Amino acid sequence: MGYLNSVLSQSSSKVHVDDAPVSGGGLSQNGKFSYGYASSLGKRSSMEDFYETRIDGVNGEVVGLFGVFDGHGGARAAEYVKQNLFSNLIKHPKFISDTKSAIADAYSHTDSEFLKSENNQNRDAGSTASTAILVGDRLLVANVGDSRAVICRGGNAIAATRDHKPDQTDERRRIEEAGGFVMWAGTWRVGGVLAVSRAFGDRLLKQFVVADPEIQEEKVDDTLEFLILASDGLWDVVTNEEAVSMTKPISDPEEAAKRLMQEAHQRGSGDNTTVVIVRFLAGHDEESSNTTIRSG
Repeated sequence: MGYLNSVLSQSSSKVHVDDAPVSGGGLSQNGKFSYGYASSLGKRSSMEDFYETRIDGVNGEVVGLFGVFDGHGGARAAEYVKQNLFSNLIKHPKFISDTKSAIADAYSHTDSEFLKSENNQNRDAGSTASTAILVGDRLLVANVGDSRAVICRGGNAIAATRDHKPDQTDERRRIEEAGGFVMWAGTWRVGGVLAVSRAFGDRLLKQFVVADPEIQEEKVDDTLEFLILASDGLWDVVTNEEAVSMTKPISDPEEAAKRLMQEAHQRGSGDNTTVVIVRFLAGHDEESSNTTIRSG
């Protein structure tokens, strides 16, 4: 246990006692990555965004777990996923040996447990999830919904997830084959109600709105510079390429996350905005240490 106790473990919590933005960050005990986050209410009257940044030890391996969870129909689903998804994942017996199947199982289990806990609720809450799991030189990115993950590799912006929208051909087909329908109501919506086609919760639409994640694996090498996870409060107004170009010159990931959050607000985003940035330090130490931090 001595090794595990030496791991810098920081678990962030979204608790807004007022309307002030929150931010923070940390460094992995093995020095291989740093991370930062920023989260703000924006123009909304209530906060439905949650995030998690966690460094843990599993079987002697330093593991980074990062997530952004954007709730709808209230905050309950997003808060539940934040509190339970990663705990369910690292307890999975195949977490190290078959990480992809462990992630899929953890998403499914967390979703079903949340729905059980909601039996006495009248409202129908749901949540997106965009998560990144770092295990050794492997980065596994998974998502349901439209919170997005973007990586910078070799200086280029690359989408590591796709937004799950009801009008995508394969998503629409899946929904209709399950007996549902997609219609235009200001935007394309499942059953005329929900603007994402995959999510946690959403009990009344569960037959169509699944919590099956799409999972992509990336190799952590000296071409992988950083990862951005963010809710659609950012992506509605900032492109993947713009987010990467704004993040590049800022070596401190907390400052970079704050910069993106501020940019979203300046461009008129009306939504809660949450940004998590993970910067990979192997092979980038000199470049990062010589970079001037710029703030927005």
